[in-house]
Amino acid sequence: MPALLTSAAPTTGREDRRWYRAYGLQVVLAIGLFGAALLVARIQHLPVRDPDDSIVGPSYVRLPLIALTCFLLDVVVRCLRGGGPVGWRSRLAAVVRERWQVRRVRLVLIGMGSWYVAYVGFRNLKSYVPFVRPDMMDDHLLRLDRMLAFGHDPATVLHDLLGTGLAAHLMSLTYVAWILFLTLSLLIALFWTSNLDIACWYVSAVAVNWVLGVAVYYLVPSTGPIYARPELFADLPDTMVTHIARSWLTDRADMLADPFGTDALQTIAAFASLHVSVMVTAWLIARMIDLRPVFVRWGLALFLVLNILATVYLGWHYVVDVFGGMAIGVAAVWLSAWGTGNQHRLPTLLPSASARRRRW
Repeated sequence: MPALLTSAAPTTGREDRRWYRAYGLQVVLAIGLFGAALLVARIQHLPVRDPDDSIVGPSYVRLPLIALTCFLLDVVVRCLRGGGPVGWRSRLAAVVRERWQVRRVRLVLIGMGSWYVAYVGFRNLKSYVPFVRPDMMDDHLLRLDRMLAFGHDPATVLHDLLGTGLAAHLMSLTYVAWILFLTLSLLIALFWTSNLDIACWYVSAVAVNWVLGVAVYYLVPSTGPIYARPELFADLPDTMVTHIARSWLTDRADMLADPFGTDALQTIAAFASLHVSVMVTAWLIARMIDLRPVFVRWGLALFLVLNILATVYLGWHYVVDVFGGMAIGVAAVWLSAWGTGNQHRLPTLLPSASARRRRW
């Protein structure tokens, strides 16, 4: 992602000596998520599906095409920047030798493969939540939200403060843009990040977000304010998000009525907000690697704030979901840092002995 393109820490030889540790967490989480999905599907007699099968084809066809496109974009652009049509073949070969060494190829293959397996497991496990935990906890979360807002509904407070016209479209655009951000951030981490240790850290951190996120989906099953209290959002104009909300409700009804009679996956789950958790993860890693230029860090911080506002404004999540997402995002950074050998990049929480002596 842009936040991982340039950092103060250069690439070192450590990655090549301990590649199995750098990628091990990704692989374990992917296998664990997919295995858990298979287990729940067998117990509950539910189907396991490709979550993003589309007119372009299933993910196992689409992902190699994306990888090939990114590879060609990387080498062709660098080749063209090196000069005119004369000698382009030698320049192309030189770019491939320089950019696509064993370490980079390994990162792309393991990273994209583990991402796909983990994502399939995550989406299917999310789809099974209402079968395993049919009693939703929205009433409890609604009461807690009103307590935090001193007796008011947080979404209504934001509607009164920001209005329900232009703000609704901005919040909708922000929420949908997160999907594009997640995809691009993973591709940039895999194909264009100069430090492969950091790339492994970020990709693994996203997988940890999914693992922790789906776990709390089962601990605190809920649908979100837009489904539990739709009257609070009746004054909002039609946006991309309102159409998504209707289609997800239809998918949920179809899945609950006949799991094998529909190709859809149940996508509704509120606590906690993974939009917020992933943005917290991206922003924290950007700060910890001393990302340059600095305006990218500020852009990530702004996008995080906008996602927090959007997720409550549009009714996808409760305020407590935001706090839960923040906690997951922070935990994902720390757990993935230790799991990929990047713990030395974590900030020291306690002052060192020498710092304490200087203070005194």
